[in-house]
Amino acid sequence: MMTRLERIETLERTGAPARVLLDEVRGLLADAEAWVRSEPAGTDLAKSALERCREALHEAETGTEARAGLW
Repeated sequence: MMTRLERIETLERTGAPARVLLDEVRGLLADAEAWVRSEPAGTDLAKSALERCREALHEAETGTEARAGLW
């Protein structure tokens, strides 16, 4: 997950298209969801963060609201 986060930061810094960033964010969410499923103990904060990320991604995809750091 750290590698993907670094890749997202690089893409954002270099002005990559939103579509490319969204693809990476989707991949990061999938990785994080798999991690929470495989190690459920003590991941309550991660579950909450994942839900907020899913909501922000949905907003970015539908164009309902832009958030800092997500275009």
